[in-house]
Amino acid sequence: MDQLQVTTKETKSPWGAPVLAQAPCSLVDVMSEQLARELHEENNAFPEIPDTDLDPTCTPEPETCSDLMLAQMLQMEFDREFDTQLRREERKFNGDSKVSISFENYRMVHPYEDSDSSEDEVDWQDTRHDPYKADKPTTTPKKGFVGKGKNITTKHDEEVCGRKNTARMDNFAPEVQVGDGIGMDLKLSNQVYNALKRHCDSEQRRSARLHEKKEHSTAEQAVDPRTRLLMYKMVNAGILENINGCISTGKESVVFHANGGSFEEKIVPEECVLKVFKTTLNEFKNRDKYIKDDYRFKDRFSKLNPRKIIRLWAEKEMHNLTRMKKAGIPCPEVVILKKHILVMSFIGKDHVPAPKLKEATLSAEDMKKAYYQVLNMMQSLYQDCNLVHADLSEYNMLWHEGQVWLIDVSQSIEPTHPHGLEFLFRDCRNVAKFFQKAGVDEALSVFELFNTVSGLQINSDNEADFLAQIEALEKRNEDHVQKSGKKKIFTDTSDGSPPQLNTDDD
Repeated sequence: MDQLQVTTKETKSPWGAPVLAQAPCSLVDVMSEQLARELHEENNAFPEIPDTDLDPTCTPEPETCSDLMLAQMLQMEFDREFDTQLRREERKFNGDSKVSISFENYRMVHPYEDSDSSEDEVDWQDTRHDPYKADKPTTTPKKGFVGKGKNITTKHDEEVCGRKNTARMDNFAPEVQVGDGIGMDLKLSNQVYNALKRHCDSEQRRSARLHEKKEHSTAEQAVDPRTRLLMYKMVNAGILENINGCISTGKESVVFHANGGSFEEKIVPEECVLKVFKTTLNEFKNRDKYIKDDYRFKDRFSKLNPRKIIRLWAEKEMHNLTRMKKAGIPCPEVVILKKHILVMSFIGKDHVPAPKLKEATLSAEDMKKAYYQVLNMMQSLYQDCNLVHADLSEYNMLWHEGQVWLIDVSQSIEPTHPHGLEFLFRDCRNVAKFFQKAGVDEALSVFELFNTVSGLQINSDNEADFLAQIEALEKRNEDHVQKSGKKKIFTDTSDGSPPQLNTDDD
């Protein structure tokens, strides 16, 4: 019987280790039960080698085989995710608020953690372990001293008080720049600390006063909240369509341009102005002399309440404009009065205000025409309206459509005022000086203009003597008014001469 040779090719083991080829054996040996038993025993006695290539739980790196290290790494990853979520919550909670709430105390901080997250670039500082944090000043116990004998230290110790005063500076107002004393052993004496504290308190009070004054006053080209609310109410009520902006500022008021709407049955002009009287008396401190001696407002005048004075001031201009309009004097037309806001018609066109007589470019003929218009308006104002402008100049007269218009009559008074004739003389001096300088040959002198407007006959070419006679006339008229309780009386002569002042007692 031929022996059957069985050979095996060298094959690659799936376990990675090469398997050596077995020696050839005969068929009889293969079929032998004894040989099979020996091979079985050899296989059982062979130790099992673990496969390191397919085991995903263990790597050749020695540190990953420690359960403690794995737990710490997993906890670190969890803490990092928790901190990231906490940052999002803090950012969502604070929003755009200037005052932010920090969630820093809820973070899971590790001293060896290096934040490599590029998703949220947030500067997180762990102030619980801040090495640069200033140390708290040492405090004395309730008994007031520490130590014994010669080493006793009381609460009045110079160094202890100095450090405590330095720490108290952090309680100053935020706007006080106290500096950064970290790492410095600063000591402030009680005298220095008290002086700084008094200065900071006074600055805070001064700042509060300035802020309150700004909120409750009408500043340059700005209005306080109360005035702004009144303007909004006018727009909401339909009196005005809109308010466009500031067109003029003066010592007593701010003027805004607006588009007119409708007011009950009254026709509101297409273009209007809002004259907002300033609530601060600093700009025009002497305004009370124009109103306290006016018999129309004498009983209602109160120097203790500035806002009531402003309302009277606005009401006075409304009444004066009404008188002038009835007499046919060119002036703005009153639409409505709301406290210290006077709405009037706009003198100008297409949002462009009419130029002042000082700024207008007029020919010689137009300037001569303007002079005669002003002269007639002064006479009509004094004789028909029984008013004295008291602030008449080229700055309070506008040139529009070939005509002179009078504005700013809030300070206008009646001739019965104790200083009415003096104000009239001042107006005549301003008018005469302007038109004489403008080259109007027909312009009268200040003395002739005063006599022409007032109808009085005061003969003097000296200003001092002229004013002395005016003051004497005012004194006699004031005494006459006090005795008779009547206003100034003028009598007209039939021969065409100027009217004379009647000072005879009835």
